[in-house]
Amino acid sequence: MNDQKVISPCISICKIDYSSGYCYGCGRTSKEKIIWKDEKTSNEWKKENINELINRMTGWQLESFKESYEHKIKTGISIFKKNQTKK
Repeated sequence: MNDQKVISPCISICKIDYSSGYCYGCGRTSKEKIIWKDEKTSNEWKKENINELINRMTGWQLESFKESYEHKIKTGISIFKKNQTKK
């Protein structure tokens, strides 16, 4: 079993769309965010959830998420947060 930590999909744009219930940044529901923070949540669940999130998103939201999440995996910080620290 691969125990490598799965990086949270949070890209520091934490606003919920109240009609869909999904976060504008990462596409998660409030319940999914709570599950992610639970130390007992398996990496398998997290990987499946990331795939669900990607399938939920389209267009600019999907492209922005992919770019920022990839940056976060490589550097440890989302593009949005990186840009906020420059100000």
